[in-house]
Amino acid sequence: MSQVFEGYERQYCELSANLSRKCTSTSVLIGEQKKQNLSEVKTGLDDADALIRKMDLEARSLPPNIKSSLLAKIREYKTDLINLKSEVKRISSSNVSQTARDELLESGMADAKTVSTNQRGRLLMSTERLNQSSDRIKDSRRTMLETEELGVSILQDLHQQRQALLHAHGTVSTPSPIPLLLFTLCLSSARHDIRNKNVRNNLAFCMLKSTIYFLLIVSIVPIRKLETRIVGFPFQNGWKTSSTNVGLVGYVMCSCMG
Repeated sequence: MSQVFEGYERQYCELSANLSRKCTSTSVLIGEQKKQNLSEVKTGLDDADALIRKMDLEARSLPPNIKSSLLAKIREYKTDLINLKSEVKRISSSNVSQTARDELLESGMADAKTVSTNQRGRLLMSTERLNQSSDRIKDSRRTMLETEELGVSILQDLHQQRQALLHAHGTVSTPSPIPLLLFTLCLSSARHDIRNKNVRNNLAFCMLKSTIYFLLIVSIVPIRKLETRIVGFPFQNGWKTSSTNVGLVGYVMCSCMG
């Protein structure tokens, strides 16, 4: 047997035993330590694969009677290396699964925190909108009460003004222009009498008649007092007198005196 082949074989056996121990210890580790061990095991597998290739080359260079037995050993080493690679792959997949679970849990926790934060934000926003709506309702109610008070005040003012107008309408009357017309007629009558042939005999009487007309018109100004003096004369408002009626009465009386 070639000494070179024996050297490669010894290195491979030591490396294979070392890799088997590392695979066993790595399977129970977690986190970064497990990742580091897996990285070392994968490097050892590459070295073992290189040793097998070297042994194969060395075996093929030997005589046929020796080569056949060495190639049989190389096939066993290749099977052993395949088993080591499968074990490393299983450990790596479990590590990936654990990492995925950890990431999933962390993601779930992050999502839960995000959802909680979003819900809290929406709750605060809803509370703020509710407070704003309450403030608007209070403002509307206050405006309604102020408008109602203003309307009541306006109605009271209108009622007071109506009462004042009714009182003024009952106590104040407008003087009629008829007494002034009667006074003008009296003056015209006096001028007519002066132009008559009995001027001298009737002059004093005409002056007296004009004076009576004037005093009658002047006395009509305090309408209420005059209306209380002259009663019982039938006119358009029954037996109630007015400034027009008083003027007509005076004219009739003076005409009778003439």
